[in-house]
This record gives sequence, structure tokens and C-alpha cells, in this order.
Amino acid sequence: MAGNRSKNRAFAVTLFAVAGAMVGLTFASAPLYRLFCQVTGFGGIPRVGAAAGTMTVSEQTITVFFDANVNESLPWRFRPVQRRMRVRAGETVLAFYRASNLSQGPVTGTATFNVTPYKAAPYFSKVDCFCFTEQRLEAGQVVEMPVSFFVDPAIFSDPDTREVRSITLSYTFFRVPGDGGGERASARTPGSG
Repeated sequence: MAGNRSKNRAFAVTLFAVAGAMVGLTFASAPLYRLFCQVTGFGGIPRVGAAAGTMTVSEQTITVFFDANVNESLPWRFRPVQRRMRVRAGETVLAFYRASNLSQGPVTGTATFNVTPYKAAPYFSKVDCFCFTEQRLEAGQVVEMPVSFFVDPAIFSDPDTREVRSITLSYTFFRVPGDGGGERASARTPGSG
């Protein structure tokens, strides 16, 4: 009988350890998945890297389109300053988005991003971006938000991507959970541009 209690206790400890590990993995999965996507370009998530620096700038060009969206819980207007840019592969370029807080108080937002076609993501690297940190806008504030990026010239030699001639960089802004800032604007203009 004492042997059964010992086995039951060992089984219970193992069961609680497995359950605890599963809960821990649940909390860690989203940040780990995002890190994996940023490193590999998986799922259309652009790579986050240093400036092109020593990379050779190609004479080949690619058109980058800019897309902007706002979740309905965020009382902002958000749009690209430029709709598209023709960039030389390997050249670090700077683009801007404009955000306006339409509410009567401060509001904090955070942006998610991706590129399409997804297969181009490993060749699209962001050097610096407003999306790396939360953005707080005061009531009525309008700001221009920069993103610095480059397209790796290797995109033209990869058999899977060499036909790609345009990439769309898309952002969606969401209200930061727990943000108690400004109220929703009564007459809101759609945020996507």
C-alpha cells in the first residue's frame, strides 16, 4: 500500500510539473514566435537588422508599397506619407507614416507589421522603426513616424523570389491593453489609407 502512495505521489508531481511547463510555454510562445519570425522572415514578418552597411547597392530596383490600418479600438488616423517608393536593392531608405490622435485625451498604441508576398520577408530588413516601441499621442497630436529599411539584393538571385518586383509593407495599430487614455472620437475618420 505504501508503494502505491509513493507511485501516486510521483505521478501527481510529474503531472503538476508538466502542467506548469505547459502554462510557462503558453506565456512564452507569443514572444518566442515573434522573435523566430523576425529572425527568419517567416509569416511575412520583416527581418530586423542592422543597416545594409557593407552590402553592395544594386542597380536593380523594387517598388515598395505602404499600407496602414487602425484597429477600431484606437481613436487614431494612421496613413503612409508616401504610397510607394522605388528603391535600389541594398540601399537603406527612410519612409514615413503619419498618425493623428482623434480623441480628447492621450492614447498609447502599438503596431504590428508584415510584408507581402510572404516569401519576400527574409529579404526585407527594418533597421529602425516606430513599431519597435509603443507610441503615445496626446489629444489632437499629429506625428510623423519613420521606418528605415533595405531590401537585400539576394532577392533577385533566389529562384523563389527573383520574379518579385513589388513588396507591400503593412502596419496595423492597436490600442495598448490597459491604456486608460482618451475616449473614442465621436466622428472618426477611417484609419486605413
